[in-house]
Amino acid sequence: MSLESIPKDLKGLRACLLCSLVKSIDQFEYDGCENCEDFLEMKGDRDRVLDYTSSSFDGIIALTSPEESWVAKWQRIDKMTKGIYAISVTGELPEGIIRSLAGRGIKYRSRNTSTK
Repeated sequence: MSLESIPKDLKGLRACLLCSLVKSIDQFEYDGCENCEDFLEMKGDRDRVLDYTSSSFDGIIALTSPEESWVAKWQRIDKMTKGIYAISVTGELPEGIIRSLAGRGIKYRSRNTSTK
């Protein structure tokens, strides 16, 4: 697991609305999302970080062996980078981003527990 992707503090954490990776707002702004940067381009853009992440999420999972974890498969994060992930995330990506992802062949699945 990359130490850069692990949150340094429990205050001000946010979860990516696409993959549920949890980091601080500063970490998302500095590094983007290791799983979604090619699509969401959050690196260096605080407005995008605020639009594409949520401060409202439940539970966290430390993912250290994605390919071996049944929890990772159950959470649909077994193909993701090692890191800290939210179990569920409240919020939705903007409709324009969802359409853009669909145009790239990427299916967006909300991480809200109420929509599972």
